[in-house]
Amino acid sequence: MPRVFSKLSLRDWRETVTIRIGYGRYDYKVVPGLYCVGNPTADSPVIVTANYKLTFDMVRKELDGIDAWLLVADTRGINVWCAAGKMLFSTDEILRSVYTSRLGEIVSHRELILPQLGATGVAAHKVKKGCGFKVVYGPVWATELAEFIKNGNTADEAMRTVTFTLKQRAELIPVELFILGKPLLIIIAAAFLLSGIGPDFFSLNAAWTRGLAAFCATIFGILAGNMLVPLLLPKLPWRYFSPKGALLGIGAGIINIILFASVLGTGESLALLIWTTVVASYLAVNFTGSTPFTSPTGVETEMRRVIPIQGVATLLALIIWIAAPFMS
Repeated sequence: MPRVFSKLSLRDWRETVTIRIGYGRYDYKVVPGLYCVGNPTADSPVIVTANYKLTFDMVRKELDGIDAWLLVADTRGINVWCAAGKMLFSTDEILRSVYTSRLGEIVSHRELILPQLGATGVAAHKVKKGCGFKVVYGPVWATELAEFIKNGNTADEAMRTVTFTLKQRAELIPVELFILGKPLLIIIAAAFLLSGIGPDFFSLNAAWTRGLAAFCATIFGILAGNMLVPLLLPKLPWRYFSPKGALLGIGAGIINIILFASVLGTGESLALLIWTTVVASYLAVNFTGSTPFTSPTGVETEMRRVIPIQGVATLLALIIWIAAPFMS
């Protein structure tokens, strides 16, 4: 039986940092199966989690001083909440994990502690019927798991409450910025290239001056959509995330126009204002699936409605930007 420690190694912490910024997060998983923490017996609690290693590490870290069995479901390296939404952390997967690990032969009780955020993918009564194990939902956060177990597998209201604090929202920013790496380089190169097009066919001076303004407009849009939206989320109006980002994008775009007022004409200013607004709005939509503010159907609905609008707005900004030098 594989044994894991509740204390994370330096390598674990180092990998946690790299995963938090987005590096290697698509292949960060452990082998599914049954693990033991401490010296569990047949009476020790069974805690079910995902095989996303960041989740796995967070759970085992909170079991310091507790003897327990850790049943790791195969969620394809995806965290519990997202896996439940994708039906990977599911009734069938829980049943499969119980049977393949031969859990019924190892423990004397018939109780599984599942993470509360996995409840959307699991039908507790079907698990009970399928394998004889009763499902008990643990607290929202792994940090309260030890207290939950010590209290006889009972949770108070605080343990059941989903929060989305400033710190939790800020943790989403690094990975979103990391994802932008390659696309941003392409956008910057295109911005400088297209900025040089004019009546004289191509001007290096225009490529630099106009390109710099376009580059800064892109950065302002990223800062508005990727940083200000999550940080200011509770203060922003409207239910959907795209208008939240658009609102901040307009403000960021106006600041950029003021900074480059000496080199921008009316058409160019309009193009960059539209572009900054689109960038911020598009990036804000990325956070819809990372918050407790929305549902899977709500995310799909917003994306279907706003992405075509964002695409048209991007094309409009591009046309105005290219045409502006010919109209001055």
